[in-house]
Amino acid sequence: MNKGKLIVIEGSDYTGKQTQTELLVSNLQKIGYKAISFSFPNYASPTGKIIKETYLGKNGSSYFKEGIQNVEPKISSLYYAADRLYNIDIIKEYLTKNYIVVLNRYVESNMAYQGGKIKDIKKRLEMYDWLDNLEFVLLDLPRPNLVIYLYMPYEKICAFKKAKNEEANEDMLRIAESAYLELASIYDYQKVNCFIDETDTLRPIPEMGQEILTKVKKLIEEDENEFK
Repeated sequence: MNKGKLIVIEGSDYTGKQTQTELLVSNLQKIGYKAISFSFPNYASPTGKIIKETYLGKNGSSYFKEGIQNVEPKISSLYYAADRLYNIDIIKEYLTKNYIVVLNRYVESNMAYQGGKIKDIKKRLEMYDWLDNLEFVLLDLPRPNLVIYLYMPYEKICAFKKAKNEEANEDMLRIAESAYLELASIYDYQKVNCFIDETDTLRPIPEMGQEILTKVKKLIEEDENEFK
């Protein structure tokens, strides 16, 4: 039986996705599991470089002069889907070797950031279905066994960005947050709060890490018990 597991860490900017991804891998390794992490987009790969330079314009300006928030969602989605397809074989290989693979962003980011652009709820839900079919069915990407959603109110993220003199696209962050919360309800993401009782106090990183580890261990143990 293949016991490999695919765990996805999702959330908006400043929620600590990379930190929690690395911490989860470390915590899993400490208790004896084989674990490894990857991030999407994979900016080191050809497809990731296209996203970084052509679409996002991180090294200059985007080719899309209308601004990426105004690009038709399906067009934007195809860039990110292509990057996952290009890089998925190594992930599939680790899964067949019974690794727990932890991803910093995955298909769910497409759903939140591109689906979230669509105001009409019926059309937005259709977009979620379209992306689900595109990436998991047509492109045959493996479905995650668990999605962890790191939740931080977009107002807090904007404040953090402004404090560091970084540009904060409030509309984009608000739209993504709304979509993530909607998706969490539809697809049963496991929500982890970044603040203590939604106060102004950030939760300690190790505390959040332990909550995430507990959720992952529960998934693994349930699977193991099922096949005893």
